[in-house]
Amino acid sequence: MRYCDSPYLFNRRVSREVTIGDPARGGVVLGGGHPVVTQSMLTCDTMDTAECVKQTLDLVAVGCQLVRITAPTVKDAANLKNIVGELHARGCLVPIVADIHFKPEAAMEAVKWVEVVRVNPGNYADSKKFAVKEYTDEQYQAELKRIEEKFAPLVIEAKKLSRCLRIGTNHGSLSDRIMNRYGDTPLGMVESALEFARICRKHDFHNFKFSMKSSNPKVMIECYRLLAARLAQEGPDWNYPLHLGVTEAGEGEDGRIKSAIGIGSLLCDGLGDTIRVSLTEDSPHEIEVCTDLLAQIPVLTNSQFPISNSQFPFDPFHFERRSTPEIELSDSAKCGGEQTVRVVVTRATFEKVAPKIRPKDDVKPEGIYEDLNLLELDPTRELRIEDINCDTQLVTVKDGVNLPPITAFRLLVAQLNRLGRRNPILLKDCLSFGDASSSLAPTGGEGRGEGASVAGWPLEPKIALLRAAVNIGSLLADGIGDAILIRGESGAGMSLRLAYNILQAAGCRSFKTDYVACPSCGRTLFNLQTVTARIKTRTEHLKGVKIAIMGCIVNGPGEMADADFGYVGGAPGKINLYVGKTPIKFNIPEAEAVERLVDLIREHGKWVEPEVQPANSGI
Repeated sequence: MRYCDSPYLFNRRVSREVTIGDPARGGVVLGGGHPVVTQSMLTCDTMDTAECVKQTLDLVAVGCQLVRITAPTVKDAANLKNIVGELHARGCLVPIVADIHFKPEAAMEAVKWVEVVRVNPGNYADSKKFAVKEYTDEQYQAELKRIEEKFAPLVIEAKKLSRCLRIGTNHGSLSDRIMNRYGDTPLGMVESALEFARICRKHDFHNFKFSMKSSNPKVMIECYRLLAARLAQEGPDWNYPLHLGVTEAGEGEDGRIKSAIGIGSLLCDGLGDTIRVSLTEDSPHEIEVCTDLLAQIPVLTNSQFPISNSQFPFDPFHFERRSTPEIELSDSAKCGGEQTVRVVVTRATFEKVAPKIRPKDDVKPEGIYEDLNLLELDPTRELRIEDINCDTQLVTVKDGVNLPPITAFRLLVAQLNRLGRRNPILLKDCLSFGDASSSLAPTGGEGRGEGASVAGWPLEPKIALLRAAVNIGSLLADGIGDAILIRGESGAGMSLRLAYNILQAAGCRSFKTDYVACPSCGRTLFNLQTVTARIKTRTEHLKGVKIAIMGCIVNGPGEMADADFGYVGGAPGKINLYVGKTPIKFNIPEAEAVERLVDLIREHGKWVEPEVQPANSGI
């Protein structure tokens, strides 16, 4: 199976056109070579018509092309008529997406008023009980028939009204049927979506798109790759558009890094027709990140340098870290083998951050680039066995190679594989310094130094973050890399912190508390931004602890399955607390819930008191 033509040469996946609304009157077309469409979601109560209209207009003003609104009940779905009517009265014709989870009857109401209805196969026709059951083939077919009876009426109505459907699978809400047959796996997510797609096709309805969302970027990447490959296997007319997103990415730098790794990696491989960056922030911030991320893809992909090899140097459908021998990286750290992925800095960065580092700090340089025993190679020429003396030599791509980093390092691995070499690899976020519009500009002889003082450099911090996250994160998701070097971010302390944050987001290291925080929507039962900040204030010193913060139960238990603790809205003003996916405490008053969460962490032996930080310390 293949999910793209080549891992080295950018070719956008050819997907069929799906029309959303009337393109002549504000609608959009997905696929068919059209530009990638940006979208976001409202954070307010769907029954608050005025606020929904205001937030929609705010999103459109910053370039949002699709606006999603939750419709948890029939009453909410019916109010979409008023929201759309008021938007049209104000001259706003942006297509609206109704987000449906548990109630088919709400979907049947929403489809009357909006251009798109999103359904989640995991809970549209199923109620999740985490039940363990063996299904015979006959029982499984009976379940599929039951699903069709619930879903087919929406398909028929969507076809009649020229609407679009989004079949949106979520890692956190797979049905018990899928979980028992396929497990909590990318294959399970794909098969869940294909069940609903087959119902659409049975009724000759093709105006739909897919999404495969997870809060784990590596899982999300595997899911979309597998989906694209499975669709290609099904036949050429199964080339439906893809909606990309990392769900519950969180806020700030962490949320942007997670989204850039997941979405950016797939965009660089030619997948994706519409994207949403899910941040626990005001929705317009999501569109800025979408726009910035899309602008980087031409810079981060190879569409010019011809590479005849089209074989994958890694397994694209099952994550496995590339096997290498363990070697000495520096006096204080080893890399490769079973060692964690290490962080290398330039000497200039080290000299700036070293005076601020304390003995117990987790964020610290583990090697100096200029001091490494490092072999720099040009993967654009055919390497020979004599070019690399042994497997215990640390290698990297030479600066100035006329390729973007993802392509260059994948090609390096292919060359090493051909020679039978397993050398540990140092990843770089950039291979040259020059005009910001091109990663292929000449280095100007800078070699191993800091970024050159050339037009366009240093990069704006938000762009440096996105480029580093896409380049390094994509390769780490491929299983490639034993140490990393960030140079695109010119701030010394910021570049060091960025390196560690990328490793945490990619699931390679855990040096701080990890948060899975959903973006707000009309289902949310508390103020997510305020509560997330409150929880972080109390818990951000808990190294290696993962906390999920969920506004409602829609994706709660499943998406929290790999979290240690969960804080979930159970009812207005009431919070439920989880350990993993198991609810432990119910209906806690919101005013007490953060401290009760701390008590729960303490009960399970994972609480430590925060150290008193001296003034002006740390990176």
